[in-house]
Amino acid sequence: MESLYLLIPLSVVLVFGILLVFAWSLGNGQFDDLEAQGRRVVDDDDSPQSDAATSTSKAATSTSKAATSISETAKSTPDSGHHAKSSKP
Repeated sequence: MESLYLLIPLSVVLVFGILLVFAWSLGNGQFDDLEAQGRRVVDDDDSPQSDAATSTSKAATSTSKAATSISETAKSTPDSGHHAKSSKP
């Protein structure tokens, strides 16, 4: 029974905190246009790439080249894990 003396006020404080955060988000326009982000994904985007997208594309290309170089190096070097056992007397 004593735990209710703690839990009820804590739950009331939690509810008021949630209501304050919700009121703040309403006041700052978080829920003004809910459909715009969904339409943005579906709509066809014919605009040129931005600088950020171009730099991301360049980074992906250089990563791909590095992976190709590593795989070619691995193919050309002998596998050191499968040595023939040397016969020692």
